[in-house]
Amino acid sequence: MSKNQMEEIKGEKKQQDITGMTCIYVPVSDVYESVKWYQKNLGCQPSNIHPVEPGMEICILRFFDENGKHQDAAKGSIPALFLIGSGAEGGRLGFTWPNGDRHAVGCFVTPRIQELFERFKENGVNIVGEIRQTCGPNLRFYDPDGNMWEIWQP
Repeated sequence: MSKNQMEEIKGEKKQQDITGMTCIYVPVSDVYESVKWYQKNLGCQPSNIHPVEPGMEICILRFFDENGKHQDAAKGSIPALFLIGSGAEGGRLGFTWPNGDRHAVGCFVTPRIQELFERFKENGVNIVGEIRQTCGPNLRFYDPDGNMWEIWQP
């Protein structure tokens, strides 16, 4: 691309194409058990769209806003988690770096990372090491299906 073409692109008024993220699809082997795990450890709650019962195939989990109300995923800053039954294989969200280290697929933000760390330890969550200091305190962990997540405190 020529310098003139680059200057034309920089000078164009950009429209906002993406305004947020409404949900993340999370493959799990048992949606019902996963709902209980995510409630207990991350504090999210199921929407009333799908009855929470054994054998369910999908559940939408939403997080709370600063007023303790369910956050509207279409307007909020935290996407809903759609737990999707994926059979016995469950999920494996995440990827592996060329050096063999596993990396999380998503990162949640919290003002209370130490409190979550203690809750995770108490609940037997599969935590990857201790709280690390990389751009602020962060913590990596797995859900029961092997989906790797991260939590960061700015």
